[in-house]
Amino acid sequence: MRVCATTYQTAGEFLGRTQAVLEEREAENSLMLGLCLRMNRFPEQIKNAPYFVTVERGEELLVAAIMTPPHKLVIYADSPDRGEAFHLIVQDLLANHWRAPGVLGAPPVAEGFARAWADVTGERVTQGMRQRVYSLTQVNPPPVTHGSLRVAKKTDLPLLTQWALAFHHEAVPNNPLSDVEELVRRKTEQAEIVIWEDGNPVSMAARARPTANGVAVNLVYTLPEQRRKGYASACVASLSQRLLDSGFKFCCLFTDLANPVSNSLYKKIGYNPVCDFTEYIFTAAT
Repeated sequence: MRVCATTYQTAGEFLGRTQAVLEEREAENSLMLGLCLRMNRFPEQIKNAPYFVTVERGEELLVAAIMTPPHKLVIYADSPDRGEAFHLIVQDLLANHWRAPGVLGAPPVAEGFARAWADVTGERVTQGMRQRVYSLTQVNPPPVTHGSLRVAKKTDLPLLTQWALAFHHEAVPNNPLSDVEELVRRKTEQAEIVIWEDGNPVSMAARARPTANGVAVNLVYTLPEQRRKGYASACVASLSQRLLDSGFKFCCLFTDLANPVSNSLYKKIGYNPVCDFTEYIFTAAT
């Protein structure tokens, strides 16, 4: 049976074909699901036209991918052995003048797509960050830490903007730097950022990308001079408990596998590994 690629104009159309399949492993696919659900709910927040594609054999979904420029392609596949499907997506991207700066997905899937991109374009492929997705359904309270959690407010915006910039440079330097000030303002207005305060603000975390049953935790940042005092553990644990109490069945987050401190911290709170993700970066051959 013939393998065919289909592109979609909106996140809603893409979700109509993929959501049921992606939700079979909701935590694993929370990035793609969460991004698409947000774009479907808030289309006015879309700055650059996104790219949505599926590859199917009959009624069977083989591959799904999205790209929200200037960010990397996020890819799902039912099997890493989908070379034909990966090549179809590369050809469609190039035919319609889309350039992928890289790809992010399960390690063998992302590697397979990166290989297809290099085969067709001749570009150089470099492995970027290796990440792990964690999921939590019950919080293990950390040791008692001085301070308390509060929701960020408008007067916190200058500080939170500085922290968000520091988080970007430290945690995700390979990601494009978007309008951090606007992001922080929007998330603060929607009460999505929390601060751990011990006399003064010392740590922050945010909720992001809600899906049918889960929600992500991100933007976890603690002032360098305030680290190793339990503030990040307390902040993330308290936020996670609030999210579970509000009705979410699980929380999830991404970590950098090269950072043993954060991976250990989240495990102690109750986050368990779900799967790994690897990014590959594409650069023009010299």
